[in-house]
Amino acid sequence: MSTDDKTKAKVEQGKGKLKETAGRAVGNERLEAEGRAEQAKGDVRAAGEKAKDAAKDAFGN
Repeated sequence: MSTDDKTKAKVEQGKGKLKETAGRAVGNERLEAEGRAEQAKGDVRAAGEKAKDAAKDAFGN
């Protein structure tokens, strides 16, 4: 996983968690849902990068 892509995934996950927590704190369901969606997007990005790394290791590229 490239450092840049790994960082993007972590930032996205962190922003999502912050939004979700803020939404829950103020009772804003929309903000809370946006936060969960952003976290999921970061999770998908991280999983994709891990899959790329696994393929590189398996095939020696």
